[in-house]
Amino acid sequence: MKTLAALAFSSAMTLLLAGCAAGPTGTNRPLRPIANPSEVIATELAFARAAKDQGTWTAFRQFATRDAQWPGPQWENVQAALKDAPDPAKAIEWEPDQVWSSCDGSFALSTGPALHPTGKRTRFVTIWQRQDNGDYRWVLDQGFDLEAGYAEPEMIAARVADCPEGRSNRVARVAKARRAATWASGQSDDGTLSWTTELRADCGRTLVLNAMQDGAMHEVFRKVAKAPAVPANGTRPSC
Repeated sequence: MKTLAALAFSSAMTLLLAGCAAGPTGTNRPLRPIANPSEVIATELAFARAAKDQGTWTAFRQFATRDAQWPGPQWENVQAALKDAPDPAKAIEWEPDQVWSSCDGSFALSTGPALHPTGKRTRFVTIWQRQDNGDYRWVLDQGFDLEAGYAEPEMIAARVADCPEGRSNRVARVAKARRAATWASGQSDDGTLSWTTELRADCGRTLVLNAMQDGAMHEVFRKVAKAPAVPANGTRPSC
């Protein structure tokens, strides 16, 4: 896996390639509805570093919103599921290899390989939401099998959905970050990025990401998770 220093370099290059920027976070300057995939990458890297330095579940709680969800295998609130959960002795390690952002930067998807303490490799998929102070926090996290023969790319791909025709950036402030009863499916504030998760009866899942391209919404990312294995007690999970 790449070192974090190399990833930080890739993040900086992504900013140049994407040509997108936003005002500094945590200030009183108005936020503008502009995509900033490099900020999503930087936050993902900070999340991964926190897992190493502070503990996996501590980092998950820190970087998740209060209503963040994941499949366990049924949808559950992450903060409730991880309340008082002890951190594992060895952290999960991960890094992004691709980011998709809405035109207005309100939501973004990050994905990449993850290495578990058991040695298992998976692909994470995370939906990030820009908060009222400009910081990104995640609202949805899922895991999938890593592709067979996965080859690590040289750069982190940063992609931005097309902006709606006639959109103006002359907006004093972006809309307040909304909270949701469920984040399994949703869309960005400007509608240029949307995602759906089908949770099947056997707890298998299919996630699809759509982005605005050439004036229409097109599928740009899809991942399928098989039904989870039957646990040792022999009771197959049902969703």
